Amino acid sequence: MIPFLHLGPLTIPTFGLMVATALFVSAYVLQADFDRRRGRLEKIKGYAGKRDEGFLVIGIAGIVGLAGARLYHVLESPSEFFADPWPQLFSRFGFAWFGGFLGGFVALLFLARRLKIPVLEFMDICSPAACVGYAIGRIGCLLSGDGDYGMPTSLPWGMSFPNGVVPTTQRVHPTPLYEFFIWLVIAWVLWRMGAKYVREPMAKGAIFCCYLILTGIARFLIEFIRINPRSFLGMSNAQAASLVSIALGVGLLFYVRSHFRAVKTTVEA
Repeated sequence: MIPFLHLGPLTIPTFGLMVATALFVSAYVLQADFDRRRGRLEKIKGYAGKRDEGFLVIGIAGIVGLAGARLYHVLESPSEFFADPWPQLFSRFGFAWFGGFLGGFVALLFLARRLKIPVLEFMDICSPAACVGYAIGRIGCLLSGDGDYGMPTSLPWGMSFPNGVVPTTQRVHPTPLYEFFIWLVIAWVLWRMGAKYVREPMAKGAIFCCYLILTGIARFLIEFIRINPRSFLGMSNAQAASLVSIALGVGLLFYVRSHFRAVKTTVEA
């Protein structure tokens, strides 16, 4: 793997390069979603969006999400963190998916209020872009070999990371690559749901709920072949967080669809 690119006197970490790429591409995806919904959004009273709101949202939510991912990662080992906090806080490696989700979610709540878009509809718009950004970011984990790989395997596509940040000479599951493809598929599914929403009424928040459910299931399953330590009931922290994501997604989906049907019935009556 290639943890760093050396360009003359410059040393560029490939993880950081892919994170920047992830933010850039996801901003384009988000902007495309805003643009195709423009007609509907402009009917919202007080809507304060502009033609480049997608880039603004990704810029703010991306930075806050990265901070949340880093903080959550270091707090997974509190004794090590409090023993020597500053080097761990500002390390270029080690980011937790659930922490990034929480940080980004808080930022998105603020931005939805700022743009005067209903929160659930705003989360629907952001969900495909979030999947794309996560997928590309995982390529950064693969290139740097930062320990996000899986257990040893004899499968023909197994990979070793002898020059990684967390090196291994064993052939292991390239789980970042698995996640890259899985999250792109989820992004495509959510994007198609958004296209349907543009054509016909749909419960606001349904796309976001599917994001919570599908990504939660994917992460829960991928953890079975990851090397993360087990803690809560024999599960990794990521698996426990994934179950919370799935439960919230299912519960919220039931609520928004029930509310949507009730409003539709009232209007038709």
